[in-house]
Amino acid sequence: MSERHFPDLMPSPGVTRESLPWWEAVLQGRLVVQKCNACGAERHPPCPCCARCGSHDVGMRDTEGTGVVYTFTVVHQKFIPGMPEPYVVASIELDGTDGLRVVSNVVGVEPSEVRIGMPVEVFFEHMSDELVVPRFKPRR
Repeated sequence: MSERHFPDLMPSPGVTRESLPWWEAVLQGRLVVQKCNACGAERHPPCPCCARCGSHDVGMRDTEGTGVVYTFTVVHQKFIPGMPEPYVVASIELDGTDGLRVVSNVVGVEPSEVRIGMPVEVFFEHMSDELVVPRFKPRR
C-alpha cells in the first residue's frame, strides 16, 4: 500500500468504455497511452477513434512513467472535504511520447517548489482495492 495523499471522500473518476483499459493498466501499476494500431498515432486521454486517421483499431502502450511539469496550478480553495490545501494540479508532459500530457497531482514537495520543467516520475496511490490513481513526485 502506498502513502496516501488524498482523502477517502475524494470523488471517484468517471470510467468510460474508452478509458477502462487505461484504468485497468493503472490498477496494475502501469501508466499507458492509447495508440492507433492503423497509423501509430498516440493520444491521451483515450477516445473512441484516432484523430489522425479515424480508425477505431486502438490499443495501449506502456510509457516510461517519467516526464516534466508542463504547467501547473496551486489550489488554495477547499473543494473536497478533508483535502488539505494547498495542493498542486499539473499537466505532465510524458517522456518517450510525442508531447502527450496527463493531468495529475505533484506531491512529495512543497507546492511553492514546483516549477515548469521539473522532472517528475509516476507513482500509484492506492485509494481502495479497486481504485489506484497515478500521481507524480519529483525525480531524484
